[in-house]
Amino acid sequence: MSGTVYLKIEKNVQIRSRSVYLKDIAQIVSDDSALENRIRVLKLPADTVQGPGRYPVSVMTVIALIQKEIPGVTVSNEGETDFILTFEKKKQPGGILAWCKTVLVAFIAFFGAAFAIMTFNNDVDIPRLFGQLYEQFTGQVSDGFTILEVTYSIGIGLGVLVFFNHFAGKKLTADPTPLEVEMRSYEDQVDTTVLEASRRTPERKKEEKH
Repeated sequence: MSGTVYLKIEKNVQIRSRSVYLKDIAQIVSDDSALENRIRVLKLPADTVQGPGRYPVSVMTVIALIQKEIPGVTVSNEGETDFILTFEKKKQPGGILAWCKTVLVAFIAFFGAAFAIMTFNNDVDIPRLFGQLYEQFTGQVSDGFTILEVTYSIGIGLGVLVFFNHFAGKKLTADPTPLEVEMRSYEDQVDTTVLEASRRTPERKKEEKH
């Protein structure tokens, strides 16, 4: 069968079963709908995914599978040359343990942030600085509870809300939060490391030679 099919696979694909079909991992487009449907139901080799974990796969494996099952077809790869199949079991609804973990993380984050702010204030001697400023502008000795301390305390809280872009479970803007940006950056680095490590394995080098 002749024809052209366009294939696009993302860098990291989440799967829920060891049986992986091309429709589960790729965007497949072709002018020939019959050809497209045929390719969508092709199944990756059974040993591709063996259990929960990350499995690096070359797009050449996918192309070889398509051309083996449907000789004469032209495959144009529009996505990644190497990708990762991440197999995770279906997560059960969170119970008491999940709530305990959430409380523990919130506890650590809250008191950790408070400690960081206090050590910063101590390092730069904020009370003494505010006292000097208050005395210079008003001519009076600060009692430690002035407009400077009040606005500074409120500003820290507002700054945290703006920085993390969350309030009462809702985003203040449509932009991703700094934490989300860092998480995506971390995930991308992990994916890149997994793929680079897979390219150095003897099995992969043999495939590339062939």
